[in-house]
Amino acid sequence: MSLDQFFAPQSIAVIGASRKPGKVGFEILAGVIKSGFPGKVYPVNPTCEEVQGLKSYPDLKSIEGPVDLAVIVVAAKQAVSAMQACADKGVKSAIVVSSGFKELGPEGAELEQSLVRTAKTAGIRFIGPNCIGILCPATPLNASFAGALPRPGTVGYFSQSGSILAAMVDMSRAADIGFSKLASIGNKADIDEMEMIRYLGDDPDTQVIAGYLETILDGDEFIRQSERISRKKPILLLKAGGTKAGAQAATSHTGRLAGTENAYECVFERAGVVRCESIKAQFDYARAFAYQPLPAGPAVGVIANAGGAGIMATDAIEREGLELAQFTPETTARISLIMENAAITHINNPLDLLGDALADRYEFAMRAVLDDPNVQSLLILLSPHAMTECLATAEAIVRVAKEMRDKPILACFLGASRIEEATGVLRTGRIPSYDSPESAVAALRTMVQYSKWRSRPKRIVRLFPVNRRKVERILERHLRTDQLELGEMDSKEILQAYGFVTPPGGLANTAEQAANIATQIGYPVVLKVWSPDIVHKSDFGGVKTGILNEQEVMDVFDLMMYRIPKKVPNVNILGITVERMYQHGREVILGMTRDPRFGPLMMFGMGGKLVEVLEDVAFYPAPLTSSEAKEMLVRTRTYDILRGVRGDEGVDIDAIAEALQRLSQLVTEFPMIKEMDINPFIVGREGMTPIAVDAMMTLEKPK
Repeated sequence: MSLDQFFAPQSIAVIGASRKPGKVGFEILAGVIKSGFPGKVYPVNPTCEEVQGLKSYPDLKSIEGPVDLAVIVVAAKQAVSAMQACADKGVKSAIVVSSGFKELGPEGAELEQSLVRTAKTAGIRFIGPNCIGILCPATPLNASFAGALPRPGTVGYFSQSGSILAAMVDMSRAADIGFSKLASIGNKADIDEMEMIRYLGDDPDTQVIAGYLETILDGDEFIRQSERISRKKPILLLKAGGTKAGAQAATSHTGRLAGTENAYECVFERAGVVRCESIKAQFDYARAFAYQPLPAGPAVGVIANAGGAGIMATDAIEREGLELAQFTPETTARISLIMENAAITHINNPLDLLGDALADRYEFAMRAVLDDPNVQSLLILLSPHAMTECLATAEAIVRVAKEMRDKPILACFLGASRIEEATGVLRTGRIPSYDSPESAVAALRTMVQYSKWRSRPKRIVRLFPVNRRKVERILERHLRTDQLELGEMDSKEILQAYGFVTPPGGLANTAEQAANIATQIGYPVVLKVWSPDIVHKSDFGGVKTGILNEQEVMDVFDLMMYRIPKKVPNVNILGITVERMYQHGREVILGMTRDPRFGPLMMFGMGGKLVEVLEDVAFYPAPLTSSEAKEMLVRTRTYDILRGVRGDEGVDIDAIAEALQRLSQLVTEFPMIKEMDINPFIVGREGMTPIAVDAMMTLEKPK
C-alpha cells in the first residue's frame, strides 16, 4: 500500500480536538490549520459545537463527507473504540497519537494488540501509537505537535522517537534545510521502519532518507530492502541502544564479542546504510547529500585564506581516510597568475590564498581547482580577517557552484557574527556550510564511502562442493539427543565435510594408545581432553602443547585424567585426542554467531587466547562474497601483520578469505548452528595448506 493518503489526504478528522492551548488535541488541530492544509478539516469533540473556528462534530459518523485520514488524540483506553469508529466510517488511514500502550508494560501491550486487531479487521493502516504525528511541507500538512511546518525539500525523515523528530524540525529552520515528508512512527504497531524506508525509497519527492531507530523488527527484510534502496538513494540512520547486552549467554568467543553494536555496524555496512553517531552528524550528512553531487573519489581540494584552517582540514582529511588532491602543473600555473603579487612562490594543496584574499581571488581559485581533473571534491575555508569579504565570497561560491555542478562543494566559514549573513547566503544557495573543518571533512568522507559502496560490483556468492549429508547426520544425532554443544571431534568432522583440513591424530582411552598415536603421526604433538561437558578445554588444564616424546605423552595423559575430574566433578571424559602440532604460521580465529535479528554474522580476528582481550575482530553478515571476506581482514588492526611487515613473510590472504566463505556457506545451509569458533586456524605463506587446529559449535533446535 502507498502511504500517500497519510501525506496528501483530501480530508482529515482530528478525534479529540481541543479548544484548550497546550493540549495535544489543540496543538495538532492548530498545526493542521496553520499549515494551510487545502482539504477539509473535521474536529471531533462531543462537548463542543465549534473548535478553533471550525464546526465540531460529536463523532465520526456525524461527518457528512468521507474522511481520508483520522488523527486519534484520546486516552489510550478510548483509542480502540475510536479505531472502531474509523472502521464504521470507512476511514482507511489513521495516526494514533495517544500514548499509554506497550511502552508502559503488559497491560498497555494488551491494549495495543486490541488496537491492531481492530484496525486489521477493518483494513485500516495506521501510524503509532505513542507518536507525535506526520508533516508534509509540499501538501502542505502539519498533523503533528512537532512545531511549525519546515520548508519543502528533498529529505524524507522518520523517527521512532517523537522528540528527535521535533528536534530535527527545529534544527531545519535554523539551517534552512527542507523536507519532503516527516513521520513519527512511535511504537510501530502497524507501519514500521521498513514500510517507511520502502515508501520514501519510491517517493519521487525524496532524494535522501534519514531516520532515528531504537529497534529493527525484521533483520532480513531490513538488509534486503535497504540494500535495494541504497543503490539509488542514501539512507542515513541514527541508531540508539547499541550496547553489549545480549551476548552474555554466548559460549563461543564470537558470540561474546558480537554485541548489538557490532551487529548493527556490519549490517548497515552490508546494506549501504550510513550510520550516524549523533543528531548533528546526521544533519551534517543530510545537507551534503541533499545539496551536492556524489564525489567520484577521495581526492579533496582545499582552499583557505589562513594556514591554520588549512592544516586543520589536512589533519581531518588524513584521519578520515581521504587524500589531498595533487594539483596538475596546468592548475598550478593558472593559480600562479593571480598570486604573483601575494608573495607566494609555491602553489600547494591546501591552497592558502592569504589573509588579504578578496572574493575575486576566491572565485578565480575555485574555478581553477574545480577544473583540475585530479580534484574530486572541494572544501572552501574562510577566516574573517579585517579585509575579508565574507558576503561577497559566499555569493561567489554560490555562483561558481551553479555553473560547475559535477563535483561536490562544501564550505566552512569560521567565526560568528561577521559570517552570519554570509552563511545565510550559502544555505540559500544550497552550499552545505559547517562550523568546523572536521565536520565538513566527515561529511565528505561519508559521501565518498557511500559513493564507493554504490559503485561496487554485483554480489556473487561462491558455492563450494561439500558433503552436506555427512553434516546432516551429525547434527541430527545431536539434536535428537539434546546435545547442543558439539565437541572438537564432531566439529572437525563437519569442517572436513566443508573442505577444511584438520591435524592428523586420533582419540586415545589409555596412555599407551596416546603414545602409539603420537609415534605414528610424529612429534611434536598436542594432547586435548574430549568431553561434552567442557567447551573451553584450556580453562581446566585440558590442553598441553609441544610434547616431544613417548614418556611425556603418557605422563600428560595420566595427569589430565587425574586432575580434570577434580576440577569438574562428574565430568564425562570420552578420551584424550592426540594431534600433530603445527608451529609455522599465524594463528587467526574464524567464527559465527547467529543474531536474532540479522541471522548469521561471520567473524575474523587474530586467534589464540587473547582474542577477547584485544577485541581486534571484524564482523559481516553471511553469506560472504570473496571481496567481503577479504574486506573483513583489512578492517582489523593487525592486517599488516598478516600481509608481512619489516621483512616478515606474509600469510596466504586468499586462503583465509576462502575459509571464511566456506564457513559462511556452512552456517547459511544449516540454520540450527547457533555459534561456532575455529580457533586457532593456522595459516602460512602462500601455497601452504591452512589447518583448523581446534573448533567448537553450539546448536539450537529449529523453531
